[in-house]
Amino acid sequence: MEVNLTAEEVITQIKQLDRNGESLKKKQVKESHPELMRSALYYYPSWQDAIERSGVS
Repeated sequence: MEVNLTAEEVITQIKQLDRNGESLKKKQVKESHPELMRSALYYYPSWQDAIERSGVS
């Protein structure tokens, strides 16, 4: 699996999506930001875990 983001960049992008008011629902992020989703699932056990580690919810 090709991953272009670091774990830190994944967290930063999740925070940015939240600040921009974008949905953090898994299906919507998978469609609009597939690279972010792919990287998040590489570094974290689940998308929900990545969100929780970013401190947003």
